[in-house]
Amino acid sequence: MPDPVHKHVEVIKMEFKGHRRHFYKNDMEYPVNVGDYLVVETDKGEDMGQVTSVIPLSNDCQSCFPVSNYAILRKAGETDISLYQENQASENKTFSICQAKINDLNLSMKLMDVEYQLDKKKITFFYTAEERVDFRELVRQLASVLRTRIEMRQIGVRDETKRLGGLGSCGFPLCCATFIEDFEPVSTQNAKDQNLPMNPLKLSGLCGKLKCCLRYEHPVYLEELKKYPKPGTPIVRNSHKGIVIKADIISGLITCDFENDTREEILLDEIGPMIEKAREAGLTEEKPEIVSELSVDENELKAIEDNQ
Repeated sequence: MPDPVHKHVEVIKMEFKGHRRHFYKNDMEYPVNVGDYLVVETDKGEDMGQVTSVIPLSNDCQSCFPVSNYAILRKAGETDISLYQENQASENKTFSICQAKINDLNLSMKLMDVEYQLDKKKITFFYTAEERVDFRELVRQLASVLRTRIEMRQIGVRDETKRLGGLGSCGFPLCCATFIEDFEPVSTQNAKDQNLPMNPLKLSGLCGKLKCCLRYEHPVYLEELKKYPKPGTPIVRNSHKGIVIKADIISGLITCDFENDTREEILLDEIGPMIEKAREAGLTEEKPEIVSELSVDENELKAIEDNQ
């Protein structure tokens, strides 16, 4: 008889409209494959999403994922698919209705998206706004026309970009739209620790805030930089004194300035003996003069920090 303590279960990762992603336990042991569409339970009815991962887990690791308390109801059938497509068509019309009423009521809000729940028991309107919006009259008017439960959900610029999707400056799809589940605060200190130039144009993403990769790559950079000499570390090469200016962990190169007004890039594997020669010569650490790529406005950098 199998040991129930070591029973293996599947955790299903699903993606919904707007790149929302949730984890569900496959308690009913449905034969689920990546790409399948499933109908799941929610707090107010039913919703449908696509399977992006099937993860076999033991009981010991079920806490590794934020598994939803709601259940998988069934695999989506033809009726479910048809209803989902009808909802998508209705969303476009409903968006226009809501936008017209926002204009009529002169509300300071930007309607961003509309999402029907599969069973049409709820319609969610996503919007952004700089200040608090009194949308009670808007909800009343929408409910009288649409005859269903209305939810107005204010989102930030990061969530707006996540729902829209797009390509980052790296050329890949946005991290928030592909795998980031929750947004963590990002600060300019994350960029400084990675020896990146304080250039707001390069540090900000499509949302106008600091790039998410600055935060989730931060621990890796800190660990890798432990292998590199700190800026200002003295070295001696071919009898010429120099100091370390910066390190690039991607290329494995260390930029160094020498007393004969030359600047060179040296491989990490080669710089150890040069540091040792400087130590034997009694050279002390110096503060390197680093010229920024542009004049940095601290207020501009502060404005793109994410302190949510």
